[in-house]
Parts: sequence; C-alpha cells; structure tokens
Amino acid sequence: MNENMKWSVEKSEYLFRRPWLTVRRDTVVLPDGRVNPEFYILEYPAWVNVIAITEAGDFVMIEQYRHGLRDVFFEIVAGVVEPGEDTLDAARRELAEETGFGGGDWELLSVISGNPSVTNNLTYCYLATGVSRIGEQALDATEDIRVHIMKPEQVLGLLQRDEIKQSLMAAPLWKYFYNNRG
Repeated sequence: MNENMKWSVEKSEYLFRRPWLTVRRDTVVLPDGRVNPEFYILEYPAWVNVIAITEAGDFVMIEQYRHGLRDVFFEIVAGVVEPGEDTLDAARRELAEETGFGGGDWELLSVISGNPSVTNNLTYCYLATGVSRIGEQALDATEDIRVHIMKPEQVLGLLQRDEIKQSLMAAPLWKYFYNNRG
C-alpha cells in the first residue's frame, strides 16, 4: 500500500448519531495539499454474514422484506457484531437467532466492505458447513424472516438472475460457488 496516498483528517464533526446510523463530516487534506471541507462518513458497527450449508448439502437461506427497495428478497443470514463480541460468535448467534440452525464446521471466507469510500465498517463472511436445526428462531421485535432450505443450484440460479440484491451477500456466495466449481 502506498502510504503517500492517504488523506489526513484536519477536523471531524458528528452530525447525526443513532444506534444504526452515525454520520460524520470530516475536513480532509489530500497528499497534494488540497482541502475537502465536507467529506461525509457513515459509521456502522462491524457486520457478519453466514453461508450456512446443512449436513445434506443444502443452503439455509432466509427471505425478508427490505424497505430501502420496498421488496422481499432471498438472503443469507446477516447481522451486527455487538460491542466486544467476537465476529465468529456473532455469526453463530445470528444463524441461531434468524434460522434456528447451528453447529457444524465454521471458517472465515472473506472480509469485505460495502463501500470503503464512505463507510467505516467491515463485513466478516463465514462459511458454516454441516449445520442442523438446534432450536427455534429467536427474532428481534422488528424482524419477520422466513427460512428456506435450498439446493445449491437454486441458490446459484438466484445469483445468475440477479435476484440476490445485497452485494455483501452476493459477493461471498459467488466466491463460494467459484471455489466449489466443477
């Protein structure tokens, strides 16, 4: 990485702070001395998502409404890492809460950013294989999630038809299928 390309922060000001959204305005100085007095950053906690595959080789997918696009989508399990929580523990917790599935073998598949230009968090993408039902869903008050067990070709079809709209979920799924092709 070329350290000479990094910007320096002259001043930061918080404009909006809520549990799920924090907006910060930075005054930044570019390496050539130019100043940008209004560079906005969206601060979020770390996120996790989980590609969960059952002992039979099927995918544990969820379906839920997303108000930003005002439609219902198939997704993989995802959620927020709580303060002080390990990302693997958060991924296991989210899978159990949203689907009632757990156990199996876990590995970190990738660490990605939704938009490194204006967001400050990372998403830790886990692959869990050999999962099974360990209980019931334990949804948050505002969650309405349907669980679907899908064959690999069904999930690949969703990707090929651009029906998985969340890029932070599509990217690790594409990586999974690339790594497990042929």
